[in-house]
Amino acid sequence: MKKRNHWIGVGLLALVCCAAAWTVAPAEEGGAKVTLQGEVLDLACWVSHGAQGAEHAKCAQACAKGGQPIGLLATDGTVYVLYASHSDATPFQQTKEHAGTKVEITGLKASKGGIQGLEVQSVKAL
Repeated sequence: MKKRNHWIGVGLLALVCCAAAWTVAPAEEGGAKVTLQGEVLDLACWVSHGAQGAEHAKCAQACAKGGQPIGLLATDGTVYVLYASHSDATPFQQTKEHAGTKVEITGLKASKGGIQGLEVQSVKAL
């Protein structure tokens, strides 16, 4: 009888621990808030043939407005995939107008599967 009560107690403890782990909320969805500076990239042209800078700005803006993915080449050399907030896509849409130019972006930094991402919350030209 003692042995059976022991295993029942162990089972209940395991159940409580698992339930507690499932109910813990993430610290901050989307990651840490950061402000980064760099160039807004048209990722399709940048990945395929290294296009960037002022001489590529018009093409980059057209590609961004046409739906190509955009990124930020930060001053430390890190490339972030930029994406819109589910609650307000306006800053992300404004970022497309700055493709090929230097900006400062504030947003939530995240990473998954080796990809660095940045949810755009504000953007300003430099």
